[in-house]
Amino acid sequence: MREVAIIGAGDLGGALAHILARRSAARVVRLVDTAGRVAEGKALDIAQAAPVEGFATALAGGADWSSAAGADVIVLADRFGAGEWTGDEAVQLLAQLSRSAPRAILLCAGAAHREAVDRAVRDWKIPRARLFGSAPEALAGGARALAALAVDASPRDVAISVLGVPPDHTVIPWQDATLAGFALTRLLDEPSRRALAARAAALWPPGPYALASAAAIAIDAAAGRTRRIVSAFVAPDASSGVQTRTGALPVRLGASGIVEVVLPSLSVVERIALENALSL
Repeated sequence: MREVAIIGAGDLGGALAHILARRSAARVVRLVDTAGRVAEGKALDIAQAAPVEGFATALAGGADWSSAAGADVIVLADRFGAGEWTGDEAVQLLAQLSRSAPRAILLCAGAAHREAVDRAVRDWKIPRARLFGSAPEALAGGARALAALAVDASPRDVAISVLGVPPDHTVIPWQDATLAGFALTRLLDEPSRRALAARAAALWPPGPYALASAAAIAIDAAAGRTRRIVSAFVAPDASSGVQTRTGALPVRLGASGIVEVVLPSLSVVERIALENALSL
C-alpha cells in the first residue's frame, strides 16, 4: 500500500501510526491534526525509532487535511486533546474526505464512530463498501482472549466474530466459533457461553491501543497482507429495501473496501438477537 493518512493525532491516531510504521504496512504514513505541531512531533518521534525497530516507512505530520487526498486509506481517529469526532461534526468531516478522495477507503477507527458511519452512508450516499468502522475487531479480540482463558488455551487458536451493536446488543455466533478447528460449543456449555458473552460486552468501549491494533488489522486485510475476516461496523444495504441500522458484521476486505459480508451460522436465538440489534 502506498499511503495511509490518519486524521487525528490523539492517542489512537499516534498508536496507529506507530503500528503501521513498524509493520511497514504502507510506504508513507501521514498524521493530520489541527494541532499541526503535535502531529509533526509524533511523526518525527516515530520516524526516529526506525533505525532501532528496523522499518523504512516514511512519516509526515501536519495540519492540512487536504494532504490526505492522495492516500489509499484515510483513517478517522481522534483529535489531540479532544477525543473522537462525533455527531454532525464527524459526518461532515467524512463527507468532506469522501469528496476530496473519491477512491480512498474511509476507515473509522473509533469506538464512537458507528453512528457516523451510519449517517454518512445514509445522508451523503457514500458507498458502504468504502466506509466502515474497525472497532468491533477490537472487541472480538477481547472475546477471543476470554474464551481462551476459559478453556486454558491460546487466543491465537480461537476464532470468534462479534455481531450486533455493542455493548447492549452484542451477539457472538457460537455455532462457528472454534478453537484450533474444534467447535467451542463442545468445550463450553451454554451457561459458560452466556457468561462469557456478557463479560465480552463489558469490555466496550476498547481503549486506544486496542482500537489502533484493530484498525491496523483492517488495513492489512485491505492491502492483501492478510486474508483474515474482520469484524467491522457495516452500514445497511439500502438496495435490499429493509430498514436496518449500522452494526458489527464479519467482512472480507480488499483494495476497494468491503468485498463481502460473511454471515456466520446463527442459532434461532442468535438470529433473533441480531435482527433486534439492527432493527430501527
